[in-house]
Amino acid sequence: MTMWMDDEAGPLVRPYALTGGRTRSSSGDTLDLIAMVSAVGDPPGGLGPEQLAILRAARSPISVADIAVELDLPVGVVRVLLSDLRDHGLISVTAPNAAGPRPSERLLKEVINGLRAL
Repeated sequence: MTMWMDDEAGPLVRPYALTGGRTRSSSGDTLDLIAMVSAVGDPPGGLGPEQLAILRAARSPISVADIAVELDLPVGVVRVLLSDLRDHGLISVTAPNAAGPRPSERLLKEVINGLRAL
């Protein structure tokens, strides 16, 4: 992906070009930032460098937010690319509520109060 970078101008390919101008997935659902993504199967030919980078990053479970950071792309672009990969059966996505229990509201309030006390 370094060939698509210019030190002064930044990325030469605009984010909307990576998604074909789409801002939402084909199914209309949005992936949570903390949803875990895992690659499944071997990538077929014809994928772009961003999709291949996502599949490499997702060899072990990784969050949507971490993929965006690793690829240095906006989260919206990553969500569209991920939904395309999911539509083709190349990734599995585990929703945050399926990943494990969430902390109680009481615990979160205690953490906030502890942080304020610092």
